[in-house]
Amino acid sequence: MKPQYFLIALTIVTIFFMLQLFDPFLKPLFVALLLAVATNSLNIYFKHHISNNFLSTSLITILLTTIFFVPVLYCIFSFATLINKIDQKALVEIFNVTKNWVENIPDDFIFFKDQLTNMLEKIDIPSLIQNLFSFGAFLGKNSAKFIIDMIMILIFFFFFTFYSTGLAHYFKEALPLKMEDSNALFYESSNVMSVVLYSILATAVLEGFLFGIFVSFFNYDGILLGVLYGFASLVPVVGGMIMWLPVAIYEIFAGSSANAIAIALYSIIVISVIADTFIKPIIIKYINKRIVRTPTKVNELLIFFAIVAGLSTFGFWGMIIGPAMVTFFISLMQLLKKFSDDFYSFEQTVENRK
Repeated sequence: MKPQYFLIALTIVTIFFMLQLFDPFLKPLFVALLLAVATNSLNIYFKHHISNNFLSTSLITILLTTIFFVPVLYCIFSFATLINKIDQKALVEIFNVTKNWVENIPDDFIFFKDQLTNMLEKIDIPSLIQNLFSFGAFLGKNSAKFIIDMIMILIFFFFFTFYSTGLAHYFKEALPLKMEDSNALFYESSNVMSVVLYSILATAVLEGFLFGIFVSFFNYDGILLGVLYGFASLVPVVGGMIMWLPVAIYEIFAGSSANAIAIALYSIIVISVIADTFIKPIIIKYINKRIVRTPTKVNELLIFFAIVAGLSTFGFWGMIIGPAMVTFFISLMQLLKKFSDDFYSFEQTVENRK
């Protein structure tokens, strides 16, 4: 056996046992690595302004925790607390009020009335309450695991970011590619993933903040609804409606039609039109110009489906893994196109010499 074949076989066996050894940490490691790659441009930006590597890495880690992880934790604990405080009598009363409202709908809207009646007939309040309590128990059971995963991700992210320069050089030299192609693959992946991550965060933070601040004036939990609106805003076209429409409907049932109209108009005009159409592109353009080396445009619908696919396959962390895998695939396709163009140019040069 040739020595190189023996080394390859030994490497494969070693990788297998390494995967077995680190199996409990593979997902946090992978998510942390993707986040480190996606925030590489931000890391470079911080290092240009802060000479201390430890301080700049700590600031990036704190920023990531504050923007992404803290709101998610707040949502989990808020839902768990809310479910445990559910008033069963109030829930039954709301159901009865809704049923009476549907029964009083004029016969001119008979189709709409029949559809709502059929939907209400399928609702079993006792079963619904039991399912809610089961969901609350599920949140309580899995929140501890989520917190542990989050802490592991932040620890791995810190070290990946702190040693990013050395790790990047090592892996680029280890790849069986020219250094030029390795750099192109790394920077293209980093740029595309950065644009996706910054676009997601800019959309969620901006629109979630605007919605949360406004509904807090109507005695709602502005932080909770703001975070939920931020996640909903990732859905193209109808994302914001997923949040403001139920709130407006609730206000109508509560007898506050003026509040419902105010929430609907504010969400449509200020958030959907002004913020989403005019302000968000300016923020993303500024981020791309100041932080990302080579701005890249990625289709929002593609990112949305990547998030949905990631959530269904990998759970919550799929929200990061899904778009990262898609953007990495896009980067590979662009690198393959470069190889194809170079090969075509080489063939043309050979033909011209003949």
